[in-house]
Amino acid sequence: MDSAVAQSYRRFEIPGIAQLVEGNGGLPMVRVTSPEASGEMYLHGAHVTSWKPQGADEVIFLSSRSKFESGRAIRGGVPICFPWFGGKADDPKAPAHGFVRAKSWQLESIAQTGGAVTVAMFTESNEDTKKWWPAEFRLVHRVKFGSELVLELELTNTGKTSLRFEEALHTYHRVGSIEAARVRGLDAVQYLDKTDSNRKKTQHGEVAIVSETDSVYLDTSAAVELEDPVLRRRTRVTKENSRTTVVWNPWKEKARTFSDFAEDEWMRMICIEASNASDFAVDVAPGQQHKMRVTVNVAAF
Repeated sequence: MDSAVAQSYRRFEIPGIAQLVEGNGGLPMVRVTSPEASGEMYLHGAHVTSWKPQGADEVIFLSSRSKFESGRAIRGGVPICFPWFGGKADDPKAPAHGFVRAKSWQLESIAQTGGAVTVAMFTESNEDTKKWWPAEFRLVHRVKFGSELVLELELTNTGKTSLRFEEALHTYHRVGSIEAARVRGLDAVQYLDKTDSNRKKTQHGEVAIVSETDSVYLDTSAAVELEDPVLRRRTRVTKENSRTTVVWNPWKEKARTFSDFAEDEWMRMICIEASNASDFAVDVAPGQQHKMRVTVNVAAF
């Protein structure tokens, strides 16, 4: 970890509660150990890699083969997709899911409220980002580690023209077995099936993962529940200012093409992503803000 970076951020630390430490690959991260939860958040991508409510098991999936290195996204945790989702429509050479998940962010604040700790990190437009996207912006990822996990992604248009963007909090949830897990709350919602040429389909009943799944559920603000009979817990994901929900699992064949997935790790994860993608991209006028918020709760059963 760069000593200058470490020194400049020491003032944010809360002794015994939140420290800046050296994480995997020597990358700096904030480690939270509070009365309500423990957690980890890297400056690399403002990337959450762990959240464990007090007395509970790890909720977030992180690949054992994830590469922790500059210019590369962490596999697992909560990658931030911005300002486009998937490939960039007009530039196949652009980085998938945008450029903020693989760059170093800056620490803005650490605050304790009761037994919870909120960590905020930010990144801004510069000459490097303008090579890919001309807009001027400030993006803040504010994460509350407590008995619930709250993720807020706040975009401010700092330029003089309107901007349009896609976004996703690409949350990897840890499950005991993907074949036993079920996602509820999307019945009758239309979705784009990215494994079938983006064909529009309609969900019938609960979502069961039986093959490679990459579905963008459209025009939905509904909460979803992930039921995991193997780990005997139910995870509820609620969201605000998000009109699409993505459900993703690469399944066996696709997972083998990723060097940062270990054998069979695809069986222990599912992504449930609050997002604004496709036709539901967000327009923000000069000087205005947009904030997408996700709250994750976990209960044993």
